Amino acid sequence: MKKLILTFIAFVGLCVPLSAQCTYPFQDINLNDDERIDNLLSLMTIDEKVNALGTELGVPRLGIMRTEHSEGLHGMALGGPGGWGGKHLVNSRIVTIEYPTTIFPQAYGLGETWDPELIRKVADIEATEIRYYTQNRKYNKGGMVMRAPNADLARDPRWGRTEESFGEDAFLTARMTVAFVKGLQGDNEKYWKSASLMKHFLANSNEDGRSFTSSNFDEQLFREYYSYPFWKGITEGGARAFMAAYNSWNGTPMAVHPILTEVTRKEWGNNGIICTDWGALNLLVTAHKAFPTHAEGVAAVIKAGVGQILDTTYKPYIYEALEKKILTEADIDKAIRGNYYVALRLGLLDADQLRLPYSHIGVTDTIRPWMNKDIHNFVRLVTAKSVVLLKNDKKTLPLDKNKIKSIAVIGPRANEVLLDWYSGTPPYDVTILQGIKNALGDDVKVLFEPSNEMDKAYVAAQKADYAIVCVGNHVYGTDTKWKYSPVPSDGREAVDRKALSLEQEDLVKVVHKANPNTIMVLVSSFPFAVNWAQENLPAIVHISNSSQELGNGLADVIFGRYNPAGRTTQTWVKSIEDLPPMMDYDIRNGRTYMYTKRKPLYPFGYGLSYTTFEYRKVTLSSDSPAKKDTLRIVVDVKNTGDVKGEEVVQLYVSYPDSKVKRPIKQLKGFKRQMINAGQTVPVEINLKVEDLAYWDMNRKEFVVEDGRINLMIGSSSDNILLTKQIRIK
Repeated sequence: MKKLILTFIAFVGLCVPLSAQCTYPFQDINLNDDERIDNLLSLMTIDEKVNALGTELGVPRLGIMRTEHSEGLHGMALGGPGGWGGKHLVNSRIVTIEYPTTIFPQAYGLGETWDPELIRKVADIEATEIRYYTQNRKYNKGGMVMRAPNADLARDPRWGRTEESFGEDAFLTARMTVAFVKGLQGDNEKYWKSASLMKHFLANSNEDGRSFTSSNFDEQLFREYYSYPFWKGITEGGARAFMAAYNSWNGTPMAVHPILTEVTRKEWGNNGIICTDWGALNLLVTAHKAFPTHAEGVAAVIKAGVGQILDTTYKPYIYEALEKKILTEADIDKAIRGNYYVALRLGLLDADQLRLPYSHIGVTDTIRPWMNKDIHNFVRLVTAKSVVLLKNDKKTLPLDKNKIKSIAVIGPRANEVLLDWYSGTPPYDVTILQGIKNALGDDVKVLFEPSNEMDKAYVAAQKADYAIVCVGNHVYGTDTKWKYSPVPSDGREAVDRKALSLEQEDLVKVVHKANPNTIMVLVSSFPFAVNWAQENLPAIVHISNSSQELGNGLADVIFGRYNPAGRTTQTWVKSIEDLPPMMDYDIRNGRTYMYTKRKPLYPFGYGLSYTTFEYRKVTLSSDSPAKKDTLRIVVDVKNTGDVKGEEVVQLYVSYPDSKVKRPIKQLKGFKRQMINAGQTVPVEINLKVEDLAYWDMNRKEFVVEDGRINLMIGSSSDNILLTKQIRIK
């Protein structure tokens, strides 16, 4: 007994880091993670453990603060079309309360920046707002587990959720995913600012039939393509959470797939959260028909390693499974222990919350981040950086506002900022019309017409020096009808696109007939086959939806305040017939820039500038690197124009000696570099030789082949300007 008392006294002494005293061993920061979680699980009741199988990380009885999930693909979604802030009873009416948050361009637009460090800062700002809302007593809203980023690959432009993805390429998406994860979780070695929960593992890129269809492909594509961004997000980014997709892979629903444990936990080291998508438990029974009862389904989900279930009615099935002894408390313990690893990293289990590195946000630091002017300016910069200049004949752009007396702004996307389903509510928004007015001031007459009703657009275009036609998809984020997407070329969650042609191109034709100085602004969440516009218009720019600085960011590009350097992140095909069948997940059958042999409208990695660049020479640290080496590649690039600008230098590789089928070419490095007019800059790209590996399905490992590798450096996948060859030894 004396020994036990002394041990307890010693334990209490260790539990006083600053001002708070530990009540339980799990609060002791001097114990290792497993010891703390073991103690916590031993103290929890079965009801608390069942509750933990939802999205709740808190255990109020034990003093653990409650926190759940938030959405955050391009800014924290707390409010917005999806009503993520929650519904409340106000004056006897149920209403959605809007909580403002900083809203950036859609993830698709963020990908088009080709700038991982920029994306990391975007996610860091988002994480600050997460902490503010969850810790500020006025709000206590949202949850610190962020359902972001989307690491899915946009293998087909018809995918309804293309807007949520960084693009079609595994390497680029992985770099953006890693950056976003690091931005959300922060730089502290022990504690996270928020927790990144990546979506949707795995191969979730068809909406029609997603609740029962199977994405079928071999293990090589699993390792090299579909799972690659998730793998890097975990092993390099440090994410310890992801959401399982609705669909199956090769016939097995992802919510119960063995790879959740065998690959993501045992191989990759994800000792954190795995959750289902919303309603996935029910779909296992009703759509996939994988189990005859919900009790059997929920038992299988938990035994597969899933520790959070998003179905709102899962609890009765848990108790039924326990009663029938097809599930045990030990099974639940094993599944939810990852939840509390995440809670540890968020600091939720510590006794002294005041000593945590992010405890001041929203508590002592009560300046609302979404009202910060510096952040507003940053959103504007990100928006401008995301713009892709698709065409610019005869240097139509930028427009010189000093030489313009009148300008017509036309089209359905000109005077609105559309918020998608996963967008929050911005504190303000700037439409394209307003952004143009802001840029021009009072000295230039601005004519606005949303459509050609009664020939109004035609007349306005005739009166103006230039016409800017703003067209593109509608995100239908605010529409209460699920699966609502009435125009064939539009898409959203639960609805794939049925066309790639742009119906509004007819409006562009009318305006161009009235005024040959017509510029098309394509405000869209995915590619369109705008062949007529490419053949006939002098200038085309692309920008994605939803940024609160949409108008100002675009105007900065239109009028030359910012030189565009955005790049496409998908292959923009000329026709829907250039695509394989939607459910063909074997990308080797002609899908993406890596395997297609058809000439695209705009290739992957494409984008123009207001200046010109010359690629002069490339220098290698070695022409025969070893398999564990990192090859240093330096490209001398000169800005040969008269204005400064950014060039996105891209490194592609091919494998002439490979004994297995490899891509025609494959992105393996890139760098967005600012270069002053007349300046030559050495642009460095580091290539890890191990990144040239393929997955050997016999050996069950990544293998770097001996032999020649072609290095191809250029400004897009279709514009290779310098080549070198190395030999792997």
